[in-house]
Amino acid sequence: MSSKLKNVFSILVMGLLVVSCVSDKDFKEKVKKAIEENPEIVIDAISKKPHEFVQVLQKAVNETRMVEEKKAREDEQKKLEAHFNNPLAPQIGETESIRGEKDAPITLVMFSDFQCPYCVQGVNTVNKLREKYGRKIRYVYKHLPLVSLGHAQAPLAAEYFEAIAMQSVEKAYKFHDELYSNQRNIQNGETFFKAVVKKLNIDANKLSADLKSERVKKKMENDQMEAQKFEFQGTPGFLLNGIPIYGAYPIEYFESIIGRLKQSGKLII
Repeated sequence: MSSKLKNVFSILVMGLLVVSCVSDKDFKEKVKKAIEENPEIVIDAISKKPHEFVQVLQKAVNETRMVEEKKAREDEQKKLEAHFNNPLAPQIGETESIRGEKDAPITLVMFSDFQCPYCVQGVNTVNKLREKYGRKIRYVYKHLPLVSLGHAQAPLAAEYFEAIAMQSVEKAYKFHDELYSNQRNIQNGETFFKAVVKKLNIDANKLSADLKSERVKKKMENDQMEAQKFEFQGTPGFLLNGIPIYGAYPIEYFESIIGRLKQSGKLII
């Protein structure tokens, strides 16, 4: 650091300490102002010891990240505790496509995007849970297509699912399975969707009309509004008996929630 810059900084610090009772906050503000007005102080110091500067910066970044991650975990845990006491209530009406027994004690709702790679992991977890719990679990698929992420065919895939469900919920979930098993083909859009539909022996004329129906349009709107209400900003998002799960967590995480619900007497299976 040049002698001129050293003098500027030294005079500033000593002047503040000698002539006034300066609070820590005021002191920091005045030092900040001095640096803003004389940025060469910092630049000169960095140029003299760049290696040390990078080390200090990396340490500060790592410490800040750790603090933020800890706070995020604590906030998430607080939210989780709150939801155990006041679970969220998704809309599951007569027009909802339910896979499994309608009166099953475990309800797993998934907000998803057919083109989301993480949703493939989510569906795999759903399948494992369905295999383990059988008739004790029901699965409800809802739509949150993320076109902003480049998933251009996701909305149409969702519309096809709902239109097929108007003929057969069972076939709608077979369509669902086929798309998640061959996710890369979704980029081919309607060509791929029609090929899947053909294998499912769906009435093509009715399907074409249902795709344009108010019911399908309204279902898409309602699902996305509900996702926003439950603060699902990405996919997949789940509700396990009203407990939100934000992301493609492994099956062990779902099992821990089921265990907690059983322990508290809120789930009897």
